[in-house]
Amino acid sequence: MIASLHVAEQGAGSKAIVLLHGFGGCHDIWHDVIPALSPSVRTLAYDLPGHGLSLDFPGAGPAKLAARAVLADLTARSVKRFHLIGHSMGGAVAALMALAEPDKVASLTLLAPGGFGAEINGPLLRRFAATRDPSDIQACLLAMSGPLTRPIDHTLDALGDMRGRPGQVERLIEIAAAMTSQDRQGVIPRDRLETLTMPVMVVWGSDDPMLPVAHTDNLPVQFHVHHVPGAGHMLIEEAPELIATIIRRNMNHRARPLRPN
Repeated sequence: MIASLHVAEQGAGSKAIVLLHGFGGCHDIWHDVIPALSPSVRTLAYDLPGHGLSLDFPGAGPAKLAARAVLADLTARSVKRFHLIGHSMGGAVAALMALAEPDKVASLTLLAPGGFGAEINGPLLRRFAATRDPSDIQACLLAMSGPLTRPIDHTLDALGDMRGRPGQVERLIEIAAAMTSQDRQGVIPRDRLETLTMPVMVVWGSDDPMLPVAHTDNLPVQFHVHHVPGAGHMLIEEAPELIATIIRRNMNHRARPLRPN
């Protein structure tokens, strides 16, 4: 049996929204965001390779592999054009998808995305990868969140269930080690990002302890940037209604033509 990606699909609208979680997460973390989106959309929330019900997907780890896998799955589902949202590692995957197949991405919303700067809190990410006990998971989520917010119980339950599956924590430890080699992460070249013409919104918490908000400095001029005061890295849990509002707003933006050199 060939392993495939797991996707939780809801709705049957004419517009499709693709949701990609961050490292150590799963499709279920969008639980409070999806109901706040338009009821007339089709949402596809993926478990990325090596996570959740996509645990056994071969070659799990690299963002490029995940980008190819999600694009191939969408093609198999006859999803020809979609609005794309990614958080953290899922943001890096989403950006790579947009670069690979720009005509398919109607809008791109990136929540504290990976790959926008080399700096990363490697020790915290590796600690999160190795957690099994619910109290330890909660402690890591709190450490990644802003000072004024708390993760919701639903996320704790979803991540606890996910990490209870045989081999899941071991796989996360492997992925985290590769992602944070020498406490640095891979960076998507700016000149490649500058080629994106679909509406791009980058959202970042002002108190992000995982990926510094300074990664929003010097982004391509066509990118919209939204800073969330007091928020940390876990934007989906910390401000789900705001995130849904930003997604809806970006879906209604028009693409900008590239400026001539």
